[in-house]
Amino acid sequence: QVQLEESGGGLMQAGGSLRLSCAASGRTFSDANMSWFRQAAGKEREFVAGITRIGNTYYADSVKGRFTISRDNAKKTVSLQMNSLNPGDTAVYYCAQTRRSAYFVNSDYLSDQKSYVAWGQGTQVTVSS
Repeated sequence: QVQLEESGGGLMQAGGSLRLSCAASGRTFSDANMSWFRQAAGKEREFVAGITRIGNTYYADSVKGRFTISRDNAKKTVSLQMNSLNPGDTAVYYCAQTRRSAYFVNSDYLSDQKSYVAWGQGTQVTVSS
């Protein structure tokens, strides 16, 4: 059974930076794809960034150039470095893991919430204007 735990959320003023981390427990981390999703108050959960099992990355247009996703298979962690934060980034951020996958997956697969079999509890990010 896969368990994910996010950390690093908090309050930051616009223009600042935060780094989120997600620790995974389980045997399939290295063979799975990992992503970050977020859900703002009153809105649906949306894809933020994803990284495949071999390290290819994909980003939502709203965060390209500002956010960076990375993974450490030895530590079974995935991180999201968030720079140039703005109030629109305020949301609960969730870490998610897919099932063991093929070597290559496309962006449609990563952005589809149905691709994921494990989710973290979420960590709150609040950006003040």
